[in-house]
Amino acid sequence: MMSPEEKLKELGIELLEAPNPLGSYIPILSTGNLVFLSGILPLIQGRLTRQGKVGKEVSLDEAREDARVVTVNALSILKNHLGNLNKVKRCIKVTGYIASEPNFTEQPKVLNAASDFLFEIFGEKGRHVRSAIGVNVLPFNSPIEMEFIFEVS
Repeated sequence: MMSPEEKLKELGIELLEAPNPLGSYIPILSTGNLVFLSGILPLIQGRLTRQGKVGKEVSLDEAREDARVVTVNALSILKNHLGNLNKVKRCIKVTGYIASEPNFTEQPKVLNAASDFLFEIFGEKGRHVRSAIGVNVLPFNSPIEMEFIFEVS
């Protein structure tokens, strides 16, 4: 069975340096065998992939791409903190906030991209509980922000 990092490499995904916090907080905190990741935006090289509300300026497919970018960023932060992803015992919870136009109701479909990706990388250990929440606006007019909880060894 491939390690999570081997699986990422096979998919052509390189975990880059973890993005820096955009405010007065820490990006990751361990307590016991749980690791909590602060809200993560879809940043590539420090820049948002796009801005706007899903269902208006941002399409469902673009928001799904952003959810995957956020998840790659989360894995970068996690790897930087743990040293390697083999220490992940399970993804416990994913919470996604989707800036949506008022009639957009497919927030779960946006987060399916992240959930499916975590399963692809970790197998059964990637299955998790989840909340998909539609909101009016997010920091920097980001279309999505996500939080993660992992159990580690």
